[in-house]
Amino acid sequence: MAGEGGVIATLIDCFAELPGIGRKSAERLAYHVLRMPTAEALAFAAAIRAVKENLRPCRTCFNLAEGEECDVCRDPRRDRTLLCVVEQVRDLLALEQAGAYRGLYHVLQGRVAPLEGSGPESLTLDALVARVKRGEIREVIMATTPNVEGDATALVVSQRIEGLPVEITRLARGLTVGASLEQANRDMLADAIAGRRKL
Repeated sequence: MAGEGGVIATLIDCFAELPGIGRKSAERLAYHVLRMPTAEALAFAAAIRAVKENLRPCRTCFNLAEGEECDVCRDPRRDRTLLCVVEQVRDLLALEQAGAYRGLYHVLQGRVAPLEGSGPESLTLDALVARVKRGEIREVIMATTPNVEGDATALVVSQRIEGLPVEITRLARGLTVGASLEQANRDMLADAIAGRRKL
């Protein structure tokens, strides 16, 4: 059954490429898929395919969207004078799950990390500046990760929008230094939003 061994080995290799998944976990996941009912396994595969084929960055904020704009940007109930700047979509999702913020977002799609070869030019800064220049936003909340790279990113962003008629604030430091937003619980995120301060 060399062919079957090749197929399962490929699946194990695919799972092992995922972040936080070691070889043993990859094997368990692959054999779990093998034991799944066919309809369930095909639905799982279809969901992966649909994500890759149908999701794209929102044209306004760079969140994930199935159309031109994401659900947040289309929601008329959001406070359009508040703009929360995050590094990645997963940070946006963490804040949304906390349920304490009702403004708009801007996803930078990265952070300033010279050692990783990521500089300001790789971020969506031009689009952010253009949004602020439209004049509707009165406060920009820096919600970058509370570590050296996150602070450097917040500094670069604030320098780019400095002089524009907008207040720049930062999430309160109720978040542990070095922790990512996705790992914070909803109470910590709610406190950080409520206790934000001027940058």
